[in-house]
Amino acid sequence: MKLAIIGSGNVGKALAGNAVRAGHAVTVAASHPENAQAAAQASGAQAAGSNAEAVGAADVVILAMPSAAASSVVSELGSALEGKVVVDVTNRVNSADPGSMLDGDSVTEQLQVLVPRAKFVKAFNTIFASVMANPTGDGQPVDTFLAGDDAEARATVAELAKSMGFRPIDAGGLPIARVLEGMALLNILLQISNRWPWQSSWKLAGPTGGV
Repeated sequence: MKLAIIGSGNVGKALAGNAVRAGHAVTVAASHPENAQAAAQASGAQAAGSNAEAVGAADVVILAMPSAAASSVVSELGSALEGKVVVDVTNRVNSADPGSMLDGDSVTEQLQVLVPRAKFVKAFNTIFASVMANPTGDGQPVDTFLAGDDAEARATVAELAKSMGFRPIDAGGLPIARVLEGMALLNILLQISNRWPWQSSWKLAGPTGGV
């Protein structure tokens, strides 16, 4: 697949490096082109001079940036995202007031409203960057949960995730993104409160139909 990863931080670099190793054509973009160049060099991907340039030829666009920046980036890209699968990896975090992040909405749903003709899928957000590069836990592939209203888009992201070493779990429609963001928030809070090493991930145990 041709992937555009918007974001040059730890998440963007981890996903880019993993996807490159899986044989995908990856282009990285960032608000500062020099950061995209550095991330591309570190991951083996290509760098784009702008978000629009990266998105142009992509089959799948991955938003790997702080949640506060996502709406402005999506709004700026606008029609360039129409018809494309857009993976939202973002999470809202407020460790001092976690309840403010659990307001019955999700970042992904908010982004879908901005570009209704894009095919938004929540995925990878419950996994820390330190695990994304090598998505295994206890000798098993790490689970990534997918939520989105377009079934074909979910299937595309599942195929991508499996190729990168994850076990994809199709969680259904876009409102489930609220649950996935809550799962991520809980994991983050557990790491902070217990001083864990940011290696934990959610695993669906028991019979799951051989997914």
